[in-house]
Amino acid sequence: MKLISLYSLFLLLVFVPKIQAQEVLPLEDALKIALENNYDIKLAKNELKVDELSNNIGNAGMLPTVSATVVNNNSILNTTQTQADGSERTLDGARNMNLTYGVGLDWTVFDGMRMFARKEQLNILQKQGEAELKLAILTRISDVYLNYFDLVQQQQQLAAIDTAIVISQERVNTAQNRYSIGKASKLEVLNAQVDLNSDKSLQLKQQELIKTAKIRLNEILARDVQTDFVVTNEISVDEQLNYDELKSAADSQNPQLQAQLLTKNSAEQQLKQVKAGRYPTVRITSGYNFTRSEASLGFVTQSSGRGLVYGINASVPIFNGNLQNRNEKIAKVQLENANVTLEQQKRSLESQLNSAFASYATNLELTKVEAKNLEIAEQNLDITLSKFKIGTITPIEFRTAQQNFLDAKVRYSNAMYLTKIYEITLKELAGNLTF
Repeated sequence: MKLISLYSLFLLLVFVPKIQAQEVLPLEDALKIALENNYDIKLAKNELKVDELSNNIGNAGMLPTVSATVVNNNSILNTTQTQADGSERTLDGARNMNLTYGVGLDWTVFDGMRMFARKEQLNILQKQGEAELKLAILTRISDVYLNYFDLVQQQQQLAAIDTAIVISQERVNTAQNRYSIGKASKLEVLNAQVDLNSDKSLQLKQQELIKTAKIRLNEILARDVQTDFVVTNEISVDEQLNYDELKSAADSQNPQLQAQLLTKNSAEQQLKQVKAGRYPTVRITSGYNFTRSEASLGFVTQSSGRGLVYGINASVPIFNGNLQNRNEKIAKVQLENANVTLEQQKRSLESQLNSAFASYATNLELTKVEAKNLEIAEQNLDITLSKFKIGTITPIEFRTAQQNFLDAKVRYSNAMYLTKIYEITLKELAGNLTF
């Protein structure tokens, strides 16, 4: 029986029933579940809502404040008054009352342009929230991709091991048949059985790795970690990635770089707010008040009034203990740090892009080499299996050919997986990892 026939029979009798018994989780569905359920994305969305709610002209200090006030002061005093003619008037328990109530408006119309810098800073904070949300989404998409294709790779390796078990079982059957007709020794049967058991042991270890990978992916999807499923069995690689295009996209789209650029812009606006402390502050006040007062002793025992009150208040800072100079120096240092960090982020991004692209290109070529090796190993195993059945090669030679096929299958799967990892990494760095 040819290897291709054995492999097809294995898929039909073993793998297909398992797929039918388990939920098949396509990559697109896994990504959708992660975007809907992932905790980090939910937190980032809520943080962005806070930034959006905070970004308004009122929070920047551009609008007036209107307030209603009520002041009611009362007193009970033992009072003695000396009149102009020298006579005295005395009253124990004299009651006095002053009541004021009304509506007032207070509006800062100029504060050295601080309010405008504050509004621009609020805009930047909102954009930072958007960049952080994008980063959270990209990170989770990347996590899903990496863990999903790790599971695909593990399934492929399990399929290769299962194929080796089918072939080992065929070898055991052949050895037993040859032994029963006196053409092989008992030792050949025992060796074949030992190799079959070794393959089964490897199968159990691989099944454990798959279970662990499923638990990890379920955790990322924020669902029951015991949920059982299978993934598709193919890894497709984008072979058309171009470094210059990735570099250009990363400069304009990488969320970490954009967040750091916004941090620098925010530091610039903070410096403007601090410098505004050198300029005058002008406030307008107005209101409509009602007043009433009562006194038990005095020339006026009762009075009341109502009407408009207004005024203007201007203050010019002259000296505040040198705090203004200190605060400006601190703001300038913080801006300098933001610029340094931005340059550091740019160099780090460029380094990561170069390193990942070099690994991507190497593994892309490696997949082509391993594909050829796998084809050769498959042909070699077909020929070896035929020769083994007619007794023209030794069991050791057959086992070597079988192991070479298994190794070639695993190496090819690993090469495809690593190439996919670097493809995902490059797209994540470029800020265009989507589904």
